[in-house]
Parts: sequence; structure tokens; C-alpha cells
Amino acid sequence: MNPSNREAEIKRKRLEGPGLIKPYEVKHGRKFRLDDCDPADTQGLDASQEADDLLKRDIERLSDIQQKLYAQDRWALLLIFQAMDAAGKDSVIRHVMSGVNPQGCQVFSFKAPSTEDLSHDFLWRTSKCLPQRGHIGIFNRSYYEEVLVVRVHRQLLASERMPKELVTKKIWKQRLDDINAFEAYLGHEGVVVRKFFLHVSKQEQKHRFLSRLDEADKNWKFSQADVKEREYWDDYARAYEDMIRHTSTPEAPWYVVPADHKWFTRLVVASAIIHTLEQLNLSFPRVDRDQKQELESARKLLFQEPK
Repeated sequence: MNPSNREAEIKRKRLEGPGLIKPYEVKHGRKFRLDDCDPADTQGLDASQEADDLLKRDIERLSDIQQKLYAQDRWALLLIFQAMDAAGKDSVIRHVMSGVNPQGCQVFSFKAPSTEDLSHDFLWRTSKCLPQRGHIGIFNRSYYEEVLVVRVHRQLLASERMPKELVTKKIWKQRLDDINAFEAYLGHEGVVVRKFFLHVSKQEQKHRFLSRLDEADKNWKFSQADVKEREYWDDYARAYEDMIRHTSTPEAPWYVVPADHKWFTRLVVASAIIHTLEQLNLSFPRVDRDQKQELESARKLLFQEPK
């Protein structure tokens, strides 16, 4: 193999699922440090036609394997997306899931909780939206907001009307433990959980905010509150780091995906989803002898119809 072919082969393997996603998968979070993660990382790859072709290939692969998930009707997949503002959650979901059959996929965006939500436990509003067997459920933000925005803005706890004696310095550890137990329960029930933190830099976030201000068709995306939240950047970073440390498990890992380059973010997320589904050994259901006889009877009836 000549050097150029060898280099091309090495590059191809790096772009394949397991090789591409391994640097960003956190199965054991105890020693995780957000500062060790580069939000601009692309593994030395460029935004090229090859990258676009690979994403198109992955979208087709995801479409094929989703059909098996839906037909087998045994497993469910829950995908959770968390990020700072303007990290590209909506864009990733729209592009990566573009080839998926909507009949077997639902997206839920969780914004500020309603009065009804606040009258229940913090897992209540998301639990109602869990995917049924054979389906893919996508949470654009999730119950993790309760250990992120509520932790950064602790005054929000007051609106949840919890008994005062339960609101102690241990509450964040307790909620993280509850989330771990909840995700373990989902795993026992056949709901596979994969979580994505889209890691965008403060500089790139500023660039995207300015783009929303400068481009008329993006003005609707901008909120003054988004700029205000930048004042709490370090607080959010610490909350995310602690969250990932305490809730990354082999059964429900986090993927800390570089998000400064949207094309690369989409490629990593697509590869991670495909890799997860491929581990389930999905297949179309086989028909038994009685069902085959029914199919043959149906065939005969169709041929007997007058032309």
C-alpha cells in the first residue's frame, strides 16, 4: 500500500463510528474535567465534501436501522441533548434525524416548567414523554435542567415548593443519585439512554449570538436573556462538569461533543446513535409457519382476483 492510500485508509477508519466517537464518550465520569475537552476539536479533519458524504451515509444507515427498531418493537432509545445556548441542539437534531421515519420518533423540547410541572416531582414532566418500545425519543433539554439552571439560579427552587427541611446542601447530590437510579431503571426496562453535551466555547457562542443579531432571518432566535446568562458561564461549566462526573455510567454514558464546528458535531452524534443501535442486534421479525401459511393464502386470493 503506497503512503497516500495508507493515509486515506487511516482517515477512513478515524471517521468510522467507534473510532470517531471514542474520544468523546464518558462511561466513568469520576475523573472527568471539562477543561480537558476542546470544543473546537475535529480530530484533524476538515469540513469537506467527504464529511458531507459521510453524514449522508450515516443518515441512510440510521434510517435503515430505525426500521428494524420499529419492526422488532422491543427496545426503545432515549437521546438527551444538553448544551449552553447557541450550541446547535436544534440543528443537530434536525440534520441527524432527517432520514428517520417520524412515525417512530418524537422530539420534546423542555423549557421553563409550568405551574402543573412545579406541582410534581422534578422527573414528572419528562417521564410522561418517554419513548414507547420500538421508538426513538429525543429530549431537547431534559430533567438535567434541575441540576443545571436550577443549581446556577438557586432561587428557582422556591417555586418548586419543596418542604424546607428537604432543601439542604445535599440536594444536588441527591438529585444526581435519583437520576442515576432512574436511568438504571429505564435500562432494566429496555430503554437505552444516550446523552449528548454539545460543548461550545464562549467565543463561538458570542459569534453565533452576533450572527443572530446581524442576520434578519435569525433575529427571532435571539433573546436578551441569552446574553445575560453569559455572566454565569463559569457557574454553568462547573454544574455541567459535576453533572457529567456523577451521571456518566457504562449503561447511560455522556458524549461530550465538540460543538464549535457544526458539521463535526453532527457527524459525531450520528455515529454515536448508529453505534448504539447496532449493539442491540436488531432485525426484522421472522414469521412462523402459521404466518407463512397466511401469507400464502393472501397471495392466492390476490391472484384469484379478476383482472
